[in-house]
Order: sequence, then structure tokens, then C-alpha cells
Amino acid sequence: MTLLEQLKQAPDAVLIMQKVQTHLKEEAEKRREFLDMVHEDIKAEFINGEIILHSPVRLAHLRVSTNLSMEMASYVRQHDLGFVGIEKMMITLSRNCYEPDIVFYRKAVAEEFTDDQKTFPAPDLAVEILSKSTQKNDYGIKFRDYEAHGVGEYWIVDAEKAIIKQYVLVEEKFELQAELTAHDTLHSIIINKFALDLAKIFV
Repeated sequence: MTLLEQLKQAPDAVLIMQKVQTHLKEEAEKRREFLDMVHEDIKAEFINGEIILHSPVRLAHLRVSTNLSMEMASYVRQHDLGFVGIEKMMITLSRNCYEPDIVFYRKAVAEEFTDDQKTFPAPDLAVEILSKSTQKNDYGIKFRDYEAHGVGEYWIVDAEKAIIKQYVLVEEKFELQAELTAHDTLHSIIINKFALDLAKIFV
């Protein structure tokens, strides 16, 4: 039974909704304060009312992030497909704020961005590179949130094991498209004709 179905059956549904609305209103104010205080020197996210500060990442993470973002950005720029952003792009969804490792926006969306813009909508493709501190969220709340907000493709990268799990949105749910290693080629569903030899990433 889904949460909505449970709520429909609850005799105190109105009281529950009143409490939820009060909580979300207070949380929204806290999020506004977070967006006002966060700056480019801090990697931070706002998840279900909590401010999450991130520690510096390992070299393996940086190497994969750099290699992958360079390959994506070069291809997207060459074919005029849109925009690839890295790490410090603040993605604001209906409740939470994230800074994915890499994002892609198709051209029609990216053309609406302005030079002084600081927050951005759900991307067409998101990439998260795992660490011990983020793994639970990358497979949990972020997975569900990206799914719910229509992110068309989601890659979860394990830099140490040299594995990429490629999820694709199908009928509003993420489905595992492929689990790839350094010996494989990744074929994006969202970035038109983008095929990447993963040996270039996991070096």
C-alpha cells in the first residue's frame, strides 16, 4: 500500500496533513536561509530539512569526475547539444537542494539560463560519484527525488571499483539500463549519440 493510499484510509488524514503542511512551511523557510548563506567555497546540500556539508573527496573521485566531465562537455559543446555542469551547480527540486557531481541540460533548457543564475532546475541527466558519506543518499533519497522530478538518466559511479550503473527513466521509474566496467562502452539515452569508452574514465 502506498503512502497516499494509507493516508486515504486514515480517519485523521486532515490532522496529519495540517501537521505536514506546517512542517513543510517551516522547512521551506529554513531552505531559503540555506540558499542565502551557502556560497561557492562550500559544498553543501539541503536534504529533508537538514544541511549536509561535504568533506574533500579522494583522488580517485576527482580523477573520474574530471575525466568524465571533460569527455561529456567536449562532446556536448562540439555537437551543440546543451550544457554540462560540474559539482557546484545547485539543483533546487520541490523540497531539496543538491549539488550533483555532473549534470547535463539539453539545449532548450540551458539557453534559458542567465550568467548570474545560482540555482537550477532538475537536469536531464545527473551523475553522482560514490563516497562512503554519500552512498546512502545517492542510492536513496537522491535516487527517488531525481526519479520523481523527471531526471531522464542517472549514473551512479563507483570510482574505486571502476563501475557505472546507468539508470533510465521509464514510465516515471528508474530502470537499470546497464552496469558497466572499464572494459565497456557507455551509450547515453539522453545525450544524443554519446558513446563513451570507459577505459578513458577509469585510468
